[in-house]
Amino acid sequence: MKAMILAAGRGQRMRPLTDHTPKPLLPVGGKPLIVWHIEKLVAAGIRDIVINTAWLGHKLQSALGDGGAYGARLLWSPEDPPLETAGGIAHALPVLGPKPFLVVNGDVWCDWDFRAAPRCADAMMERQALAWLLLVDNPGHNPSGDFLLAPDGQVCHAPEAAPTASVRLTFSGIGVYDPRLLFGVSGREPAPLAPVLRQAMQRSAVIGSHHEGTWLDIGTPERLQQLDTQLTM
Repeated sequence: MKAMILAAGRGQRMRPLTDHTPKPLLPVGGKPLIVWHIEKLVAAGIRDIVINTAWLGHKLQSALGDGGAYGARLLWSPEDPPLETAGGIAHALPVLGPKPFLVVNGDVWCDWDFRAAPRCADAMMERQALAWLLLVDNPGHNPSGDFLLAPDGQVCHAPEAAPTASVRLTFSGIGVYDPRLLFGVSGREPAPLAPVLRQAMQRSAVIGSHHEGTWLDIGTPERLQQLDTQLTM
């Protein structure tokens, strides 16, 4: 299985830290945030990793190179202009290949075991789904959540379409996607992921799981400092 780390964002909420450093290279716990992802992926046996870039992308490529120092094989997918999440993934499909792949937001921290990703792809095949999402408890900055998770693993957006006992949770930014999920996205123009997922949910083509472990959206300097404190204690 291949993986993609989304690393093209400008990081506006992290300014001024991101004025001269791309957000994935910000240090936390003694190493850049993106290196934690790369090392965890490699430890899980996922060595072929695509990274998209836009803002200060040359600094990311200079710092990480071909990934050999981490036991990875890094493939770069530069964007100009930035293509947002769905656009960026669609743009990278030629190097991601025809099989389901794992996607990880470059600005999250999660203790979910990446070794489970191939099993998630198997579950997608069994359910004829196009996406599997890792959902987490709603944080203070997103109290209403994003999607509804049914007891059987079906993920819905509209409450009226959700089975009884569904619970509303937050999308972690970690998912496994079939390339066919992005077939309507050109990869040449900016396109967000949420509408693509909602369309698939209307066809009952999205499943997911609830992760009750540690997850943080590293979207502000305060959350970056919080994670750094946790990792260095």
